[in-house]
Amino acid sequence: MSRGGNWIRALADGEVSPVVPSVITADARLGEDVARLIAVVPDPGSPYHRARKGEVGLREAYALAEAVAGVADEDVDRRRPVVAVVDLPSQAYGRVEELLGLHHALAVAVDAYARARTAGHPVVALIVGTALSGGFLAHGFQANQILALDDPGVVVHAMHREAAARVTLRSVAELDELARRVPPLSYGVAGWAKLGLCDDLLEVGNADEPGGADVRKVKDALAAAVARARRGPRDLSNRLASPGARRTRAASLRVREAMTAQWR
Repeated sequence: MSRGGNWIRALADGEVSPVVPSVITADARLGEDVARLIAVVPDPGSPYHRARKGEVGLREAYALAEAVAGVADEDVDRRRPVVAVVDLPSQAYGRVEELLGLHHALAVAVDAYARARTAGHPVVALIVGTALSGGFLAHGFQANQILALDDPGVVVHAMHREAAARVTLRSVAELDELARRVPPLSYGVAGWAKLGLCDDLLEVGNADEPGGADVRKVKDALAAAVARARRGPRDLSNRLASPGARRTRAASLRVREAMTAQWR
């Protein structure tokens, strides 16, 4: 069982239901809310062999969109929170996936999360394992609030170390050395959190097998994140306004301001 599967089962207050074998949902009480939890998990029997280890492939992307849209369709009055439990190695890299339009499928998932968020559903991402590349973009990155476990097994980045080394013509060791000085190159969650994208970094006793104390702590953090999301903007402007972003991404912010001024 993956970390994502372990955490969604630990947080759930009832049964876990599959949309497809690799996308599961459950409900959990967070304060006064009952949130819908969604996770992508490995499916060794998937007919798409590139999506058997928890990657977001064609089936997963459309199933994510179905799960998120289902919450939006059911709610009329109070908008329920949606929690993306994130532990996925990437999108599914494969010739079949590319031919069948994986980019469209991922966009459908992104659109479902963005629509839910702008409609008033607090969307929270809880990163419990790996969050890489297009998989994270489709499942988690559209959240109002992003939480992550402070654990060595949590990795957030655009691509795998080995791929980044090939692209940059450097060794993995050289990239790790650069990451110690340049936060955007870091694969560790603490380095990524310095970019201002992480709204809460959570220390737990066992990230692989969550126990009662860890579950209570994470549920409290999720409830607080839902409250912040309800108070905050429905767009993602809070990521640029955070203290971490203003400190670590100052040059990027100046470029955005200059481009905005020219556009106007």
